[in-house]
Amino acid sequence: MSFTTALWQEFSAELPSAAEMAIVAIRLSVAIAVGGLLGFERAHVGKAAGVRTHMLVTLGAAIVVLVPHLIGMSSADISRIIQGTLTGIGFIGGGVILKMSEQHQIVGITTAASIWLTATLGIVAGTGRLGLAAVGAVLAFLILTLVGRLERDLIGNHLAGKAESAEKPPH
Repeated sequence: MSFTTALWQEFSAELPSAAEMAIVAIRLSVAIAVGGLLGFERAHVGKAAGVRTHMLVTLGAAIVVLVPHLIGMSSADISRIIQGTLTGIGFIGGGVILKMSEQHQIVGITTAASIWLTATLGIVAGTGRLGLAAVGAVLAFLILTLVGRLERDLIGNHLAGKAESAEKPPH
C-alpha cells in the first residue's frame, strides 16, 4: 500500500455519509455564526475577546458534542463531556476578568459571561438544536446591546451624579 493510499484511508475512514457530513457542516456553521454575532458585539465595544475568540469557543464546543454523538457515545457520557466543557470554559472566562486595584474596579465580567454563554450556544448547535441556538444568540445580542445601553444610561448617569455631588462641597 502506498503512502498516499494509506493517508487517504486514514482520513476518509471516519468521514460520515454525505447526508451526515451536511448535518455536521450546518451545525458547525450555525455555531460559528452565533459565536460571531456575540463576538462582534464584544469587539464593537472594544473588548479583547472579540469575534475570533467567540467563534472559536462555539466551534470548539460544537465539535466537543458532535464527535461523541457521531461515534455513538451514550447520552450520559455526552452529558459529562458537556459538564467538563462548561467548567473548562469558566476558566477561560476567569482569565478575562481583571481587577484594577487603583480604580477599585473589576472589569471583564460581561465578556466572561458572554464567552461562557457562547460555549453553551456551541453545545446547543452541536446537538442539532439550531433554532434554540439562534434564539439564544439573538437574546444574548439584545442583552449585550440594548440592556447594556439602558444600564449605562440609567445606572451610569445615576452613579455619575453621585460622584459629582460627592466632589462638590456642600453649600
